[in-house]
Amino acid sequence: MKSLIIFSLFTSLAVAIWPAPVHYEHGNTALWISESVRFNWAGAGNVGFLTMQEVNDGSFRAQSNEYDHLQSDYHKRTHASAAPSGQDIIEHAIKSTKETIFKKNFVPWRFHPRNWKEPENGTSISEVNIEVLGKDPKNIAKPLAGSVDESYSLDLNEKGKVSIAANSSLGIVRGLTTFTQLFFASEKYDDWAYTLSGPIKILDAPKFQHRGLNLDVSRNYFSPEDIKRTIDAIAYNKMNRFHLHVTDSQSWPLVIPSMPELSAKGAYRPELIYTPEVFAEIQYYASIRGVELITEIDMPGHTSSIALSHPELIAAFDKQPNWDTYAAEPPSGTFKLNSTAVTSFLEKLFDDLLPRIQPYSSYFHTGGDEVNKNAYTLDDTVKSSDPAVLQPLMQKFVDRNHDQVRKLGLTPIVWEEMLLDWNLTLGNDVIVQSWQSDEAVAQITAKGHKVLFGNYNYWYLDCGKGQWLNFDPSVSANFWPYEDYCAPFHNWRLVYSYDPLAGIPTENQHLVIGGEAHMWAEQTDSTNVDRMLWPRAAAAAEILWSGAKDAQGQNRSQIDAAPRLSEMRERLVARGVGAEPIQMPYCTMDGMRCQLGYKP
Repeated sequence: MKSLIIFSLFTSLAVAIWPAPVHYEHGNTALWISESVRFNWAGAGNVGFLTMQEVNDGSFRAQSNEYDHLQSDYHKRTHASAAPSGQDIIEHAIKSTKETIFKKNFVPWRFHPRNWKEPENGTSISEVNIEVLGKDPKNIAKPLAGSVDESYSLDLNEKGKVSIAANSSLGIVRGLTTFTQLFFASEKYDDWAYTLSGPIKILDAPKFQHRGLNLDVSRNYFSPEDIKRTIDAIAYNKMNRFHLHVTDSQSWPLVIPSMPELSAKGAYRPELIYTPEVFAEIQYYASIRGVELITEIDMPGHTSSIALSHPELIAAFDKQPNWDTYAAEPPSGTFKLNSTAVTSFLEKLFDDLLPRIQPYSSYFHTGGDEVNKNAYTLDDTVKSSDPAVLQPLMQKFVDRNHDQVRKLGLTPIVWEEMLLDWNLTLGNDVIVQSWQSDEAVAQITAKGHKVLFGNYNYWYLDCGKGQWLNFDPSVSANFWPYEDYCAPFHNWRLVYSYDPLAGIPTENQHLVIGGEAHMWAEQTDSTNVDRMLWPRAAAAAEILWSGAKDAQGQNRSQIDAAPRLSEMRERLVARGVGAEPIQMPYCTMDGMRCQLGYKP
């Protein structure tokens, strides 16, 4: 029986790998890899030993009668609500590894002096051996935070032998992702790639269990292709959660078969929807890449799009021109808080939607942010804004929702306001997502709840675009120069400077299970989503994987990060992601030229 991987606490300087691994040793020898290289893998537990055929053509034939060839019949799989197995996940990762190294790679001229030439010779890599040391849990495709070990080891010796080992299939995925980052495209040979860093030894594990990105697809619609491209980038940065904020006040694009009127009237246009087939496909697409998709239906606020089909359920709908009295942004509207009709609606909605989420995720996000108490003065079931009246009704509302979420096999997530502003009693299983301050994270952990961080002052990626509201001339001067509430623009260095554990007592830090960067879509759509997200979200990804402090307990250095992030940006572009540059080639071609205050 092989022992599981144990990591040292020592962290060496990581050259190029993003996010930075725990331990990285490398040389300066050129090693070449051919597109015909053989991948072999063995697994513990129910998988047994599987030797893969050469995967150049992408056709895998594993020793399992149950294995359904990856995506050979995508709709068959999604209609059957079949989440991928650990075997599926690894085989997809092997295929993706070869595609990345040989089809989605780049020539690294930006990272060498002018007139640099790639190596002429070097040892060839003969085989890549992959081994799963532990037995995957049953729900490997939708793990609860902390239930799966994502650690891995990677060894590439001077003789061209590669060994990647991990305690789970997801650990193998992370190790193969790192493996792709070792290699560059050759200018001369289409079917070869090389590294200049052999031999290599990496031991790695994530700092946080939940490493996510939240994308709002309701204020602006994003095509399935946009979403899949975002998932690809998330996975490539070793993030493991994709939070889909799928409905809001402005539109309801998600088709609910038992209530087709929601999207028929609530979507911006008939074609700007996510059908059940597309929704299942997106969830599967994330799952097989080691990313768990978490769906959010925000409530009781941010629900006014429901009034377009069910006006009887929504209070204070679309009040003009004083919408700001009743909501954070237009159109105003919130679920009535003491309505049996709302209860019946939610029971029907959850019974339809949650069974279609359950195969792919262990979570469901019930929202709860920015609920405006004034709206309930116009709620005919309440007619009050008094917290003493509203609080027990909100408690009943959330309890009902969470009971049904649990009954359907999922764990609830809520925004921080439900705990901190409304003072609700939440179940011990409920994850609380914080967005307003570091102090809020500390307060949540002090109450004994697991928390997701994402302080808007650092990790709201929509900030700094200026106001999307228009101002009448009578008040316009009061808002000049029309900055948004969270300005300025949060550049990658600000994102990278965020320390989510600052101010959290040591005894409560185990409750900080991870965090998310956020992209709210008032001013983002398909045309600019890539450059709005990347590579700034990658800066968040390194904090989530590697932590905000280096091995010496110091804040992570921009001097170290900038060239690695520039390289990650090139890798994202090679994968079809329109990520922005962070520096010009002059800064990356010849070492330490674009620094201030650097003392070697």
